[in-house]
Amino acid sequence: MKKEEIKKSLDDLLKKLSSLSPTSPDYKKTAKKISDLQEILEKLELKEKLEKEIKEAQDLLKKEKDPEMKAFFENEISRLKKEIQKIEKEIKKEKKEKGEILMEIRAGVGGEEAALFAKDLFLMYQKFFQKKGWQMKVLSCHPTDLGGFKEIIFLVKGEGVDDLKLEGGVHRVQRVPITEKSGRIHTSTATVAVLSKPKEEKLEIRPEDLKIEVFRASGPGGQYVNKRESAVRITHIPTGISASSQVGRTQHQNREYAMEILKHKLYQKKLEEQRKKEEKERRSQIKSAERSQKIRTYNFPEKRVTDHRIKKTWKKLDEILEGELDEIWSALKSEK
Repeated sequence: MKKEEIKKSLDDLLKKLSSLSPTSPDYKKTAKKISDLQEILEKLELKEKLEKEIKEAQDLLKKEKDPEMKAFFENEISRLKKEIQKIEKEIKKEKKEKGEILMEIRAGVGGEEAALFAKDLFLMYQKFFQKKGWQMKVLSCHPTDLGGFKEIIFLVKGEGVDDLKLEGGVHRVQRVPITEKSGRIHTSTATVAVLSKPKEEKLEIRPEDLKIEVFRASGPGGQYVNKRESAVRITHIPTGISASSQVGRTQHQNREYAMEILKHKLYQKKLEEQRKKEEKERRSQIKSAERSQKIRTYNFPEKRVTDHRIKKTWKKLDEILEGELDEIWSALKSEK
């Protein structure tokens, strides 16, 4: 963002702030945006000042004949350039907003083995988030008797989380399941969906359009299941889209979690409808690819992971399952 654009954004935000009540939810968000942009503007102005000083020092260096003074100007130019590099890094860091996305991992083809693979994927991402310093919160989970997941839904927050869209699609595993006595290798799948954070100003949900139900949590217990009658399901009547949660300690908490999931789903539906209007033919092709085409295979006997989008293989399955995804992501981004 250029200096002029920042100034215009600041003017717009200041006007907006003056029309808001200090008690409204938007007041604090708008004030924070103003503060962040003012910091970036100050750094850009300091950068301009240093660039001017470099130009003056370079002009003096060209005219200077004394070796000591030449060395002085050269050192000063080098110092100023390092200062500018430092400021540029700070600006880049401040421009990165902490994002928020919702991820859904669901068991696909393969029965219990697919559910166990869904859990393996969840644990892989959990370790990856820890390395990145991202925050994660489980909103909904449906475990199986053997400890797998039929479905697990969670929020991820942090700088750069939008890159998790690289993980969206069908993931395939090839290995001998623990339930297989003959030692035959089976192929199972799990799907990963990555949903964008809803923009409140673009998403209106009327209370009268919601159907809220309370029920007892089902399935084998565990850390993600509350066995009391506090599970909540919220259905958006106009669209038929529903979301549920049973991992919270209270009915109120599960209601919050279910509402968070529902917002993401409704926002995703809204985005898809907008894309259909803009590019109907292309959107239908993308939608098909997102849901049916495998993006990655995890082969346990050969200890390899293959990303089919770029036709690249890594012989480091164990490391990848421990959350080492950076190399795959770098390869994917370089192919864009």
